[in-house]
Amino acid sequence: MIELIPAIDIIGGKCVRLSKGDYNQKTVYGDDPASIAKRFEDIGFKRLHVVDLDGAKSKHIVNASTLNAIASATSLTIDFGGGIKTEDDIKTAFDNGASMVTVGSVTVTSPDTCLEWIDRFGADKMILGADVRNGNIAVNGWLDETKQGLMPYLDFYSAHGIKNVLCTEISKDGMLCGPATGLYKQIMAAHPTLHLIASGGVSNIDDIKELDNEGIPAVVFGKAIYEGKINLNDLWDWQNG
Repeated sequence: MIELIPAIDIIGGKCVRLSKGDYNQKTVYGDDPASIAKRFEDIGFKRLHVVDLDGAKSKHIVNASTLNAIASATSLTIDFGGGIKTEDDIKTAFDNGASMVTVGSVTVTSPDTCLEWIDRFGADKMILGADVRNGNIAVNGWLDETKQGLMPYLDFYSAHGIKNVLCTEISKDGMLCGPATGLYKQIMAAHPTLHLIASGGVSNIDDIKELDNEGIPAVVFGKAIYEGKINLNDLWDWQNG
């Protein structure tokens, strides 16, 4: 059964969502991310995906206090990303309650550094943030597109021990248009042992069922919750029925 991971994206300490990663297309859904996280936990969810969008743009963690508040209010297993550029950023995330970190930009700009982190902290603590636009990896809060192709990138890191990959199809993120199921099937065909986390485009429970039917290990979803497209109690009942 697919692992269900609700998401909280943070700007200025508030819960927000962007459309296609565009900071100019921002919707605020709540002033208290910790209370939102507690609601997820009360329903029964165990995992939470937290993104520091200010951090992604600023190239260092900005919302550590919000992460701390979420971790203090819940016992959720939190994976945290956004602005992790140095070892100190990783330590800051762990010190403030994250169990895992999602690393994106550094995996492209400084792969040797990323490999050192995998050795130092353990592959189980690291999630490869494979954010894709036009078949290539995008970095720095999706503001910059690289010439790094997705599949060679996954080949490299899986050969170096990475097991957890969060793949976001940027064109679908926040658009409620359905996930990039074909892309995820392609990844799983090439790397069947990866713990692939699908992200972007989920609009309803049927989208999640589709991913589950295709054997995708996990899914992150956010806007569909906040826009009332997914009833979390119904989703939990489906998974545990």
